[in-house]
Amino acid sequence: MIPRSGHIISRANISESALKVLYRLKKAGFSAYLVGGCVRDLLLGREPKDFDVTTDAKPEQIRDMFRNCRLIGRRFRLAHVRFGENLIEVSTFRSHPGKGLDENGRIVNDNVYGTLEQDVWRRDFSINALYYNIRDFSVVDYTGGIEDLKTGQLRLIGDPVTRYREDPVRMLRAVRFAAKLGFRLHPDSEAPIWELAPSLQEIPPARLFEEVLKLFLGGYAIQSFELLRHFRLFEWLFPQTEACLAVEENHFPQTFLIRALSNTDARIVEGKPVTVAFLFAALLWEPIRRQLAEHYQQENVLEIQAMQEAVETVLAKQTTYIILPRRFLLPMREIWYLQPRFAYRYGRHPLHLLQHPRFRAAYDFLLLRMQSGEQPKEYELEELCQWWTGIQEMEEKERLRYVKTLASSRYRYKSRKRKNKLRVSAEI
Repeated sequence: MIPRSGHIISRANISESALKVLYRLKKAGFSAYLVGGCVRDLLLGREPKDFDVTTDAKPEQIRDMFRNCRLIGRRFRLAHVRFGENLIEVSTFRSHPGKGLDENGRIVNDNVYGTLEQDVWRRDFSINALYYNIRDFSVVDYTGGIEDLKTGQLRLIGDPVTRYREDPVRMLRAVRFAAKLGFRLHPDSEAPIWELAPSLQEIPPARLFEEVLKLFLGGYAIQSFELLRHFRLFEWLFPQTEACLAVEENHFPQTFLIRALSNTDARIVEGKPVTVAFLFAALLWEPIRRQLAEHYQQENVLEIQAMQEAVETVLAKQTTYIILPRRFLLPMREIWYLQPRFAYRYGRHPLHLLQHPRFRAAYDFLLLRMQSGEQPKEYELEELCQWWTGIQEMEEKERLRYVKTLASSRYRYKSRKRKNKLRVSAEI
């Protein structure tokens, strides 16, 4: 028990919405604690992204106390209390799941309620098992989490093999926290990951999609990517991409994905928006390039047709590992489909392409391809990027005149070519 004088957490740094939940639970006679990442971040002097509360009140009792509450989840029942845009997640103390485990030791039903002392051992990492008590403002630490915070260590609570088998997603959480906090994994928590990585196949693809977003949209995508590959977890999320990255191109490592993830981190740091569609378009670009190369070997295959066939082949395989919601699939396809269209620069085609709602994302994607040293056989990427950059910088009237000039020169070129063909035929 660390008294108020022994830690730096202040109520001034706690969300007003979280304080409302804590005080109302306390007033009703229940125990109420802040728990998890918010306590960890407050002790590290960071600003928490969200605030979670745990209590001995049952989910139905929590719902009766808050009109702005709804219960979610079957395997793990939770209460969501909403105050405008702020959402406070409230969980009931958990006990050991007992019969809630399947034959592989994985938790399938986690609605066995218990005490605070039992709940502590259900948490994943020691640094996430710290509780802030609203009654006396103390911090409760049963597992040595405070010491691990001081030494920068990430340690799983309990037997690592058992805990990873209970929920294989904990391996992804270990990577995410290590990347986010710059902590090192305890040797005992690190050792089983390589062997247990294939158990990610047991996780529903929809849940893995959410975990991937947390890994790559938190501002530390590069570190997460490197750790995922180090522990051989990435190949169970994006097996086609991993197969491509394992092969060098022109005796050099492929850098497109590294540049895309670095760009994502930079945009998040600058407070700029990052689209999920662009992220997944980058994650799957290398296997699409490989498929394109195979399609180009066939006779009489148009470039756009080859792109469409490559995209559908890659997506069909990828969705068996991670489900991609439809709202992201369409913009992803458009980013990919626009790539070969950048090579068409005659007539009014450039004007139509500039007005496409996905033009900017596709253009940024084209720049990343050029910066990574990609060298398609169909066109010169550097010259193409310079041309599209230049036409965007033109005034509208100047752009219209330029496009008309291109159309005229294209018409004259075709006319000369047609006349030459007729002359050669006549001579023959």
